[in-house]
Amino acid sequence: MSSINTGGIKISPADAVRAAVAGVSPAAAPAEAAKPTRQAKPADKRGWWWGTGRRKTAVARVRLRPSKGQATFTIKSATGKRARTIEDFFAELRDRNDAALALKVAGMEGKFEIVATVHGGGAMGQAQAIRLGVARALVAYDPSVHAALREHGLLTRDAREVERKKYGQAGARRRFQFSKR
Repeated sequence: MSSINTGGIKISPADAVRAAVAGVSPAAAPAEAAKPTRQAKPADKRGWWWGTGRRKTAVARVRLRPSKGQATFTIKSATGKRARTIEDFFAELRDRNDAALALKVAGMEGKFEIVATVHGGGAMGQAQAIRLGVARALVAYDPSVHAALREHGLLTRDAREVERKKYGQAGARRRFQFSKR
């Protein structure tokens, strides 16, 4: 089947006909057809949007809703019963900034009431799990922020895990010292 060259972009005759019927330029037709618009997901029955984030062995279940008054960011640990603010939960400024990065990129700081439940991993893994969970919940709430979050790599799960220790070795790769005699 032959193709038509329109401004350096090759398209099939069928796409050119579809574009002509739709009233758009033939070069723009394949791009428009390739990207469907995302639909906002409805909130649950209590008005929350949910997102789950994982990093290393940490798992964060994040829920957010537009704040009626003052915006809050609360974190509950699976082991501890009480909820703490992000400042109390994370001692390092790096972890606090990491957990709230998706809000900053989307330009929605101070607009949401956020509750995150985390378990497993360490502080850094938990902060990055919360970051992914918040980003996923924001996309469910407002799909227009998807491109900005994707551009900053906030919607990609970091799949790196600790390699397991093998039997007959001191660690995952480290071997016991060899002695010839």
